[in-house]
Amino acid sequence: MSQKKIFLVLIAISTPLKNDPSISFLKTHKTASSTVQNILFRFAERNNLTVALPITTCDHQFCYPRPFSAHFVHPHTTPPDIITNHLRFSRAELRRLMPNNTFYITILREPGAMFESLFTYFNQYCLSFKRVPNGSLETFLDHPWSYYRPEEKDSMYARNTLTFDLGGDKDRPSSKAAAYAKRFAVEMERVFSLVMIAEYFDESLVLLRRLLSWDLDDVLYVSLNMRTPDSKSSLSSENAAKIRAWNAIDSVLYDYFNASLWRQLRELGLSCVEREVQLLRQSRDRLVRRCFGGHLPPLRSAAQITNKELRPWQPSAKVAIVGYDLPVNITQKGHRLCLGAPKERYGFPNDQCERIVKLVSFYSPFLAAKCP
Repeated sequence: MSQKKIFLVLIAISTPLKNDPSISFLKTHKTASSTVQNILFRFAERNNLTVALPITTCDHQFCYPRPFSAHFVHPHTTPPDIITNHLRFSRAELRRLMPNNTFYITILREPGAMFESLFTYFNQYCLSFKRVPNGSLETFLDHPWSYYRPEEKDSMYARNTLTFDLGGDKDRPSSKAAAYAKRFAVEMERVFSLVMIAEYFDESLVLLRRLLSWDLDDVLYVSLNMRTPDSKSSLSSENAAKIRAWNAIDSVLYDYFNASLWRQLRELGLSCVEREVQLLRQSRDRLVRRCFGGHLPPLRSAAQITNKELRPWQPSAKVAIVGYDLPVNITQKGHRLCLGAPKERYGFPNDQCERIVKLVSFYSPFLAAKCP
């Protein structure tokens, strides 16, 4: 990919306590997963943990969309404490890589909103979308099989993307899809310690924090990788229903884990959850005031953001991905708080350092990187 951003290589200098749980976060597409990834990156940076990074030939992802293999992990980042870049889930291969005490976590999003985002974001990369006349989502939904090719490159963005990311069969025949989806959901529930829901992001963070025994400050965030309002399409109820029918397996998964999330929240106590959500938001507001001088600055296009580490990747000229820039008068202390202390190369050979740094992530504000 031509536009690569240099962020932070999160490699440990010392080995963490073996009793500390490791984390395998399945970073799904267009689900607020970049924000979760950023939370994990910052936790790793503060606690001197090892984050798995892809080998050079995999680019910034673990050779997605190929099923994950432990061989896709750069040897300088093994054994890892955290793995969080995009990959196609393979429980067997991750168990080869990660310790037995690993927590498996992922995040899902309502299929209608997710598919609209996928269609807009990947319209210049996914051929199933690119061949649609005038780039019309409605036209695609009227006759999806006229444009969709199951075995085509990038077809995973055009149907049951969540299922594919989880390692499932995105193209299970319609007559068998419902039964398959229910079995697959039960199977995934056995594997994942927590399945977050994007529409209830803060409530999901309450469960994440408690699962990992983290402090409240460990799950603070600022939303990442956002589209401008004019890049979004409002869905009619008819089109939303068509999306759910086309992504039938994803729809079952989402409904299943949305219900599961709320069962866990009720067990914790909804009043308790609400109090913790309010504390989280108050702490986040304090962080914003410290980093951005009292309130979030206006959203800016990538070209307007002067700090290269904070520039979001632009998928195409038709989609405007916006972000934030730090104030020009930010103090050195504030810069360290909001971007993190720059890291050196942590043992990478000189000829590999720049290449490896580029592979970390496209979406990791609050962290910085450099090579010697």
